Amino acid sequence: MAEFTLPANSKVHDGKKWPSPEGAKRTKNFKIYRWDPDTGANPRVDTYTLDLDKTAPMVLDALIKIKNETDSTLTFRRSCREGVCGSCAMNIDGTNTLACTKPIAECEGDVKIYPLPHMPVVKDLVPDLTQAYAQLRSIEPWLKSETPPPDRERLQSPEERAKLDGMWECILCFSCTTSCPSYWWNGDRYLGPAVLLQAYRWIADSRDEATGERLDNLEDPFRLYRCHTIMNCTKTCPKGLNPAKAIAEIKKLMVARK
Repeated sequence: MAEFTLPANSKVHDGKKWPSPEGAKRTKNFKIYRWDPDTGANPRVDTYTLDLDKTAPMVLDALIKIKNETDSTLTFRRSCREGVCGSCAMNIDGTNTLACTKPIAECEGDVKIYPLPHMPVVKDLVPDLTQAYAQLRSIEPWLKSETPPPDRERLQSPEERAKLDGMWECILCFSCTTSCPSYWWNGDRYLGPAVLLQAYRWIADSRDEATGERLDNLEDPFRLYRCHTIMNCTKTCPKGLNPAKAIAEIKKLMVARK
């Protein structure tokens, strides 16, 4: 009889419990994924109970409070705290989002916090985005033009500029990519929603002169066409963008040029 076992470090155990502060009247539990590669131990979920009357309103505020006052070993990324850098992307209550813009009040019951799914974990809530950034580099996300540069900026009409709305706002948090089942299954070859949104941002830019080259680069059974319009990417985007629409526009251009 065949025996099947889970991969190493995939079994998550209950971890430490940190009690609520003395005298706290309004408390909430934060169940946080913990894993330290240096220990060799399986991941665990630690529970921290915070006094909400002494905690600022966002989930990131709670994480910072825990690290500063309770457990300095907790590891996570954060930077701007304004929803514009994407550093604090993580899975909160089952949805990929930004900890800095996710209100604690929106979380019913215990707040469950995990790293972005289906990415290697560096430590605790920090995912390894090496592959995602390599895929981003592969689409060459910069202006490409053979026309000699003008003496001043390259002009666009208001209509041409409007075509970039809904794409330039992407902060590359990869919440969409890590919520996509197609990326879970084929992440080594499928570029994923975030990178394809960036690809279309340059394809749609009237100042860019490499549309054919960019489409050739995406003409592949996996790089583009693994998208099955599941729409998880659009549902989870913390900036309210629509990567699925951008991918559909690329597919339309592929058909049109044939």
